[in-house]
Amino acid sequence: MTLRFSETFSEDLSAFPPERTVFPIAGADLRVLEGDHPLVVANRADIRENWEREIAANPALFDGRLVLQHRLKLSEAGIAGEAYIAPFSAFMWWRRQPDRKGAIHLFSYPVLESSDGALVAIRMGAHTANPGQVYFAAGSLEPEDVVDGRCDIDSNMRREVMEETGLDLDKAIVGEGLYAGHVRGSVSLFKLFRFDMTADEMVDFIGAHMLVAEDKEIAGAVAIRSADPKAQPYNVAMLPIIDWYFAGK
Repeated sequence: MTLRFSETFSEDLSAFPPERTVFPIAGADLRVLEGDHPLVVANRADIRENWEREIAANPALFDGRLVLQHRLKLSEAGIAGEAYIAPFSAFMWWRRQPDRKGAIHLFSYPVLESSDGALVAIRMGAHTANPGQVYFAAGSLEPEDVVDGRCDIDSNMRREVMEETGLDLDKAIVGEGLYAGHVRGSVSLFKLFRFDMTADEMVDFIGAHMLVAEDKEIAGAVAIRSADPKAQPYNVAMLPIIDWYFAGK
Protein backbone atom coordinates (compact mmCIF):
# COMPACT_ATOMS: atom_id res chain seq x y z
CA MET A 1 0.00 0.00 0.00
CA THR A 2 1.23 3.48 -0.88
CA LEU A 3 0.40 5.88 1.91
CA ARG A 4 -0.40 9.54 1.34
CA PHE A 5 1.50 11.52 3.94
CA SER A 6 0.80 14.94 5.41
CA GLU A 7 2.92 17.22 7.58
CA THR A 8 -0.17 19.06 8.83
CA PHE A 9 -2.04 18.19 12.03
CA SER A 10 -5.78 17.73 11.53
CA GLU A 11 -8.81 17.36 13.79
CA ASP A 12 -10.19 14.68 11.48
CA LEU A 13 -8.80 11.62 9.70
CA SER A 14 -9.47 12.67 6.11
CA ALA A 15 -5.75 12.43 5.25
CA PHE A 16 -5.53 8.86 6.56
CA PRO A 17 -6.20 5.73 4.47
CA PRO A 18 -9.90 4.78 4.24
CA GLU A 19 -11.72 3.38 7.25
CA ARG A 20 -11.23 -0.33 8.00
CA THR A 21 -7.85 -0.33 6.22
CA VAL A 22 -4.86 -1.79 8.04
CA PHE A 23 -1.64 0.06 7.20
CA PRO A 24 1.95 -0.02 8.54
CA ILE A 25 3.40 3.00 10.34
CA ALA A 26 6.97 3.82 11.29
CA GLY A 27 6.16 4.81 14.87
CA ALA A 28 4.01 6.97 17.12
CA ASP A 29 4.82 10.31 18.77
CA LEU A 30 1.84 11.28 20.91
CA ARG A 31 2.28 14.51 22.87
CA VAL A 32 0.02 15.38 25.78
CA LEU A 33 -0.56 19.11 26.23
CA GLU A 34 -1.39 21.07 29.35
CA GLY A 35 -4.91 22.39 29.95
CA ASP A 36 -8.40 21.30 29.00
CA HIS A 37 -9.34 19.58 25.76
CA PRO A 38 -11.22 22.04 23.47
CA LEU A 39 -14.03 19.47 23.21
CA VAL A 40 -14.51 19.65 26.99
CA VAL A 41 -14.40 23.44 27.08
CA ALA A 42 -17.05 23.74 24.35
CA ASN A 43 -19.44 21.07 25.63
CA ARG A 44 -19.23 20.94 29.44
CA ALA A 45 -22.98 21.13 30.05
CA ASP A 46 -23.84 18.48 27.43
CA ILE A 47 -21.09 16.20 28.74
CA ARG A 48 -22.40 16.52 32.30
CA GLU A 49 -26.01 15.85 31.26
CA ASN A 50 -25.03 12.80 29.23
CA TRP A 51 -22.96 11.45 32.10
CA GLU A 52 -25.97 11.61 34.40
CA ARG A 53 -27.85 9.44 31.90
CA GLU A 54 -24.91 7.06 31.56
CA ILE A 55 -24.55 6.38 35.28
CA ALA A 56 -28.31 6.13 35.73
CA ALA A 57 -28.24 3.27 33.22
CA ASN A 58 -24.98 1.78 34.53
CA PRO A 59 -24.01 2.88 38.07
CA ALA A 60 -20.75 0.90 37.85
CA LEU A 61 -19.21 3.42 35.45
CA PHE A 62 -16.43 5.61 36.84
CA ASP A 63 -15.51 9.05 35.55
CA GLY A 64 -11.76 8.53 35.44
CA ARG A 65 -9.19 10.25 33.23
CA LEU A 66 -7.92 9.28 29.80
CA VAL A 67 -5.78 10.68 27.01
CA LEU A 68 -8.05 12.07 24.30
CA GLN A 69 -6.45 13.17 21.05
CA HIS A 70 -7.13 16.61 19.63
CA ARG A 71 -5.22 16.46 16.35
CA LEU A 72 -3.22 13.85 14.41
CA LYS A 73 -1.02 13.68 11.36
CA LEU A 74 0.36 10.78 9.33
CA SER A 75 3.88 11.23 7.95
CA GLU A 76 6.85 9.10 6.96
CA ALA A 77 7.82 9.14 10.65
CA GLY A 78 4.48 7.59 11.62
CA ILE A 79 1.51 9.00 13.50
CA ALA A 80 2.03 12.14 15.56
CA GLY A 81 -0.60 13.49 17.91
CA GLU A 82 -1.53 16.34 20.18
CA ALA A 83 -3.78 15.31 23.05
CA TYR A 84 -5.13 16.39 26.43
CA ILE A 85 -6.05 14.56 29.59
CA ALA A 86 -9.85 14.48 29.63
CA PRO A 87 -12.60 12.96 31.80
CA PHE A 88 -14.03 9.61 30.73
CA SER A 89 -17.43 11.32 30.66
CA ALA A 90 -16.22 13.51 27.78
CA PHE A 91 -15.27 10.42 25.78
CA MET A 92 -18.65 8.83 26.49
CA TRP A 93 -20.42 11.97 25.23
CA TRP A 94 -18.18 12.17 22.15
CA ARG A 95 -18.78 8.58 21.11
CA ARG A 96 -22.52 9.13 21.14
CA GLN A 97 -22.30 11.99 18.63
CA PRO A 98 -23.25 10.99 15.06
CA ASP A 99 -20.32 12.86 13.51
CA ARG A 100 -17.80 12.32 16.35
CA LYS A 101 -16.08 15.61 15.64
CA GLY A 102 -13.89 17.61 17.98
CA ALA A 103 -11.72 14.72 19.19
CA ILE A 104 -10.04 11.51 18.09
CA HIS A 105 -9.87 8.42 20.29
CA LEU A 106 -6.53 6.69 19.82
CA PHE A 107 -5.67 3.50 21.70
CA SER A 108 -3.02 0.80 21.55
CA TYR A 109 -4.12 -2.71 20.65
CA PRO A 110 -1.93 -5.69 21.63
CA VAL A 111 -3.02 -8.52 19.32
CA LEU A 112 -2.44 -11.83 21.13
CA GLU A 113 -1.52 -14.77 18.89
CA SER A 114 -1.39 -18.39 19.98
CA SER A 115 1.16 -21.01 18.96
CA ASP A 116 -1.50 -22.79 16.89
CA GLY A 117 -2.38 -19.77 14.76
CA ALA A 118 -5.42 -18.34 16.52
CA LEU A 119 -6.02 -14.94 18.07
CA VAL A 120 -7.16 -14.61 21.67
CA ALA A 121 -9.48 -11.84 22.79
CA ILE A 122 -11.66 -11.07 25.79
CA ARG A 123 -15.39 -10.59 26.34
CA MET A 124 -16.28 -7.52 28.39
CA GLY A 125 -18.39 -7.80 31.52
CA ALA A 126 -21.99 -6.64 31.74
CA HIS A 127 -21.13 -3.69 34.01
CA THR A 128 -18.57 -2.11 31.65
CA ALA A 129 -18.97 0.60 28.99
CA ASN A 130 -18.91 -2.08 26.24
CA PRO A 131 -20.93 -4.93 27.77
CA GLY A 132 -20.63 -8.26 25.98
CA GLN A 133 -18.36 -6.98 23.23
CA VAL A 134 -15.35 -9.03 22.17
CA TYR A 135 -12.03 -7.33 21.51
CA PHE A 136 -8.35 -7.64 22.30
CA ALA A 137 -7.30 -6.90 25.87
CA ALA A 138 -6.75 -3.15 25.76
CA GLY A 139 -7.81 0.13 27.24
CA SER A 140 -7.63 3.84 26.59
CA LEU A 141 -4.35 5.60 27.18
CA GLU A 142 -4.33 6.97 30.72
CA PRO A 143 -2.29 9.57 32.63
CA GLU A 144 0.00 6.84 33.99
CA ASP A 145 0.98 6.04 30.39
CA VAL A 146 2.37 9.56 29.91
CA VAL A 147 6.14 9.87 30.34
CA ASP A 148 7.84 13.25 29.88
CA GLY A 149 4.78 14.60 28.11
CA ARG A 150 4.38 11.74 25.63
CA CYS A 151 2.34 8.54 25.60
CA ASP A 152 4.17 5.25 26.05
CA ILE A 153 2.01 2.85 24.05
CA ASP A 154 4.16 -0.19 24.87
CA SER A 155 3.73 0.41 28.60
CA ASN A 156 -0.01 0.77 28.08
CA MET A 157 -0.16 -2.54 26.22
CA ARG A 158 1.79 -4.41 28.91
CA ARG A 159 -0.32 -2.99 31.72
CA GLU A 160 -3.70 -3.61 30.13
CA VAL A 161 -2.88 -7.18 29.09
CA MET A 162 -1.50 -8.02 32.52
CA GLU A 163 -4.48 -6.51 34.34
CA GLU A 164 -7.12 -8.15 32.17
CA THR A 165 -5.55 -11.51 31.29
CA GLY A 166 -2.56 -12.11 33.57
CA LEU A 167 -0.39 -12.67 30.49
CA ASP A 168 3.03 -11.01 30.38
CA LEU A 169 3.84 -9.44 27.01
CA ASP A 170 7.53 -9.57 27.88
CA LYS A 171 7.27 -13.37 27.55
CA ALA A 172 5.83 -13.18 24.03
CA ILE A 173 7.60 -12.87 20.68
CA VAL A 174 6.84 -9.44 19.29
CA GLY A 175 5.83 -9.40 15.64
CA GLU A 176 7.59 -7.13 13.21
CA GLY A 177 6.10 -3.72 12.63
CA LEU A 178 3.53 -1.38 14.07
CA TYR A 179 0.18 -1.06 12.32
CA ALA A 180 -2.80 1.25 12.44
CA GLY A 181 -6.42 1.43 11.42
CA HIS A 182 -9.41 3.61 12.15
CA VAL A 183 -13.19 3.35 12.36
CA ARG A 184 -15.58 6.20 13.18
CA GLY A 185 -12.97 8.52 14.66
CA SER A 186 -11.21 5.84 16.73
CA VAL A 187 -7.63 4.96 15.77
CA SER A 188 -6.03 1.70 16.85
CA LEU A 189 -2.26 1.17 16.92
CA PHE A 190 -1.44 -2.51 17.09
CA LYS A 191 1.33 -5.08 17.26
CA LEU A 192 1.31 -8.88 17.21
CA PHE A 193 2.46 -10.77 20.32
CA ARG A 194 2.92 -14.51 19.84
CA PHE A 195 2.79 -16.75 22.91
CA ASP A 196 4.20 -20.27 23.22
CA MET A 197 0.75 -21.52 24.25
CA THR A 198 -2.14 -22.92 22.26
CA ALA A 199 -5.33 -20.90 22.06
CA ASP A 200 -7.07 -23.27 24.46
CA GLU A 201 -4.20 -22.96 26.94
CA MET A 202 -4.37 -19.18 26.73
CA VAL A 203 -8.13 -19.18 27.26
CA ASP A 204 -7.75 -21.44 30.30
CA PHE A 205 -4.95 -19.27 31.68
CA ILE A 206 -7.09 -16.15 31.39
CA GLY A 207 -10.01 -17.96 33.01
CA ALA A 208 -7.84 -18.80 36.01
CA HIS A 209 -6.63 -15.19 36.21
CA MET A 210 -10.22 -13.96 36.31
CA LEU A 211 -10.72 -15.76 39.61
CA VAL A 212 -8.00 -13.71 41.34
CA ALA A 213 -8.01 -10.43 39.38
CA GLU A 214 -8.80 -7.33 41.41
CA ASP A 215 -10.66 -5.66 38.55
CA LYS A 216 -13.49 -7.86 37.31
CA GLU A 217 -13.85 -6.17 33.92
CA ILE A 218 -13.97 -9.23 31.70
CA ALA A 219 -16.46 -12.05 31.42
CA GLY A 220 -14.21 -14.56 29.69
CA ALA A 221 -11.70 -15.19 26.91
CA VAL A 222 -12.36 -16.11 23.29
CA ALA A 223 -10.25 -17.98 20.70
CA ILE A 224 -10.66 -16.53 17.21
CA ARG A 225 -9.91 -19.01 14.42
CA SER A 226 -11.39 -17.27 11.37
CA ALA A 227 -12.32 -13.84 10.03
CA ASP A 228 -16.05 -14.59 10.25
CA PRO A 229 -17.47 -11.26 11.48
CA LYS A 230 -20.53 -13.00 12.94
CA ALA A 231 -18.63 -15.55 15.02
CA GLN A 232 -18.61 -13.19 18.03
CA PRO A 233 -20.18 -9.84 18.98
CA TYR A 234 -17.00 -8.07 17.94
CA ASN A 235 -16.22 -4.46 18.67
CA VAL A 236 -16.10 -2.78 15.26
CA ALA A 237 -12.37 -2.00 15.61
CA MET A 238 -11.66 -5.76 15.61
CA LEU A 239 -13.03 -6.50 12.15
CA PRO A 240 -10.30 -5.03 9.93
CA ILE A 241 -7.61 -6.60 12.12
CA ILE A 242 -8.98 -10.12 11.98
CA ASP A 243 -9.55 -9.71 8.21
CA TRP A 244 -5.92 -8.62 7.82
CA TYR A 245 -4.55 -11.39 10.03
CA PHE A 246 -6.37 -14.33 8.50
CA ALA A 247 -5.94 -13.03 4.93
CA GLY A 248 -2.19 -13.12 5.58
CA LYS A 249 -2.42 -16.79 6.60
